[in-house]
Amino acid sequence: MEAEMDTVVGSCSKPCGSLTDYCIPDYILRPDAQRVVLDHAPPSPVLVFINSRSGGQLGSSLIKTYRELLNEAQVFDLSEEAPDKALHRLYANLERLKTEGDILAVQIWRTLRLIVAGGDGTASWLLGVVSDLKLSHPPPIATVPLGTGNNLPFSFGWGKKNPCTDQESVKSFLGLVKHAKEMKIDSWHIILRMRAPKEGPCDPIAPLELPHSLHAFQRVSSGDSLNVEGHHTFRGGFWNYFSMGMDAEVSYGFHSERKKNPEKFKNQLTNQGTYAKLGLKQGWFFASLSHPSSRNIAQLTKVQIMKRAGSHWQELNIHHSIRSIVCLNLPSFSGGFNPWGTPGTRKVEERDLTAPYVDDGLVELVGFRDAWHGLVLLAPNGHGTRLAQAHRIRFEFRQGAAEHTFMRVDGEPWKQPLPKNDDTVVVEISHLGQVTMLANEPCKSKSVQDPSSHGHDGHDDDDKDSMEDEDEWEDGKRKFGAADTFKIPDEVDITHLS
Repeated sequence: MEAEMDTVVGSCSKPCGSLTDYCIPDYILRPDAQRVVLDHAPPSPVLVFINSRSGGQLGSSLIKTYRELLNEAQVFDLSEEAPDKALHRLYANLERLKTEGDILAVQIWRTLRLIVAGGDGTASWLLGVVSDLKLSHPPPIATVPLGTGNNLPFSFGWGKKNPCTDQESVKSFLGLVKHAKEMKIDSWHIILRMRAPKEGPCDPIAPLELPHSLHAFQRVSSGDSLNVEGHHTFRGGFWNYFSMGMDAEVSYGFHSERKKNPEKFKNQLTNQGTYAKLGLKQGWFFASLSHPSSRNIAQLTKVQIMKRAGSHWQELNIHHSIRSIVCLNLPSFSGGFNPWGTPGTRKVEERDLTAPYVDDGLVELVGFRDAWHGLVLLAPNGHGTRLAQAHRIRFEFRQGAAEHTFMRVDGEPWKQPLPKNDDTVVVEISHLGQVTMLANEPCKSKSVQDPSSHGHDGHDDDDKDSMEDEDEWEDGKRKFGAADTFKIPDEVDITHLS
């Protein structure tokens, strides 16, 4: 199994140096520990959060290795302790030590970095906690790919294959973390609100447990400013994507199967193969025959967008054939594809579209008709149907359109019941703030703050190959098998498609 994994992520290794560069003294981590005096502060102190349930047995093995190399108290098993409790305890102790004039505590507070190992849902959980704590100097975060999709790690140069867990591989990763650059990433807030139904529940139904990335998609309290009398209101957030429709339904089926037979889902390649089989079984490749038209996006919901902060709401026209819609914050979806791509010159000028920057306060809305449409991403400059870029998005579900729909946030799916005779079911997405990620080379994400990210990247051919409307899509589908239009790029590893 080890032979299938990445030994070193990124384009080149970086010197790890002494392990003392990363270790944090006991008294910083434990308020009751005896204070010690050190000659110098560690230049790259880290806290490590690992989901032992991710990656089959790899999570537990990774915890063991990190604890052998570092202070055991700075390595947390997320199945035993939630990150908010661990971080709250640490920062409360740091603040106390800072007020007492402890110079080491001040230096660690300034230079601390976080490592999180798990799937996209686990990584989003930690990002959400750091965002919620509203720290005056929040630590940047590096992500270890330990799931099925691994879109967050892949977006920031940490790879998408599960890692090796031996000591040399972990030391190599620590060296990369030590030399990684910081990059801001937008965070997004989700509100789901519906009128209290006369009968039947409307709470989100998760295949495993409610997503951590949605703050467990908690119902807001009666005293919350978001609460509306006579309505059920749920809140959450995302950093990678929110999707709705057939892709979320396939994901829901995958998680449900894993819940029934967890022993069959201990290998990343097996997981991704099962995912593809479920898509075929559920009719994702033959959506026009197997998927009810009432659950197409245009029939299911009205979509409104606000293009820039403070601008007016405008309705977004969506073609009747679109069966899945993705609100994308990062340039990675479904195991490493960029469904937005880079708009060509004509699209930039005529439709006011830009590259998918991760810190510009905009999400990219992309539509897909079926799995064949999704396979366009394999072709050079391939992308989904670009619908819009927006600062806020509002989905208002049509009265009696369907009994339920499927939604997904950062890899975590759920089934959302819809009241039969109620047109007040609303999902609204708005910009919340930013957190800081650690980026390794080569980094897929682009920043508006980085001049090297700007420019066109030479993708003018995208204009003539675009499939923005139905006629262009049908023409593209006819040509899809031709050798000159369908060449899998060298960097795409088709064995790891999810």
